[in-house]
Amino acid sequence: MKLRARFFDKMKATPAAADGKPLGSGPPNRHGMPVVPIGQHVTSGWPVLDLGTKPDVPLDRWTLRVDGAVEEPLTLTWKDFLALPQVTDVSDFHCVTTWSKLDVEWKGVAFATVAALARPRADATHVLVHGYDGYTTNLPLEEALKDDVFLVHTAEGKPLPREHGGPVRMITPQLYAWKGSKWIKRIEFLTHDRPGFWETRGYSNSAHPWRDDRYS
Repeated sequence: MKLRARFFDKMKATPAAADGKPLGSGPPNRHGMPVVPIGQHVTSGWPVLDLGTKPDVPLDRWTLRVDGAVEEPLTLTWKDFLALPQVTDVSDFHCVTTWSKLDVEWKGVAFATVAALARPRADATHVLVHGYDGYTTNLPLEEALKDDVFLVHTAEGKPLPREHGGPVRMITPQLYAWKGSKWIKRIEFLTHDRPGFWETRGYSNSAHPWRDDRYS
C-alpha cells in the first residue's frame, strides 16, 4: 500500500483514469466507457502473435528475477510464485492489431505484490519487463502498479497456454497488450525510461487504447 501511495496522484492522472470522453464506440460497459477503443473490433477468439518463437519453459525450470533499482532483489521459483497471494480478476484485452477480447477471467499475482517484495528504491520510476523469448517492454510505475495489472498463469479457468505466454505472462488491461510480456522472465526496475522491443520500432511509448495511441 505504501508503494502504491507513492504513485497514487500519477495513477489518477493517467488517461485511462482521467479521460472524460474516451475514444471508442458501442454501448457503455461496466466502466462507463464504450465497449472497445476506436479502431478496435470484438473477437471471441484469441489470435496468437509473437516474435516467431514460443519458448517451452518447464515449471521446474521457470524463474522470475526481480532486480534493478530495488532494495531486495529476488528470484521466484514456480513454487514461490504460487505461494504468493492469488487473485482472480476479469478484464479486457486490447491488441494494437485492432482486435479486443472482452471479459477475460484471469488468475495470478498482482504486479504490485511482486514489486513490494523487491522494495523499489525511492528513485525508481519505470520497469523493463523481459520475456524468455528475448522480448522487452517498458512501463512507468504508475501504470504497472494499477489494480488490474497481473502476472497471470490461468485464463478462463485453464492454465495459460504456451502460445499465449504460459506458464506466466503479464497483462496490462488499461494499455495495449504489447505492454505485457509473454513468457515473463525478469522485471527490471529503472530510474529512467528505457524503450522496449516495439517501442524502439515505432510503437507508442505510452500505448493508451482509449486515445488511439498506437504509434509514435
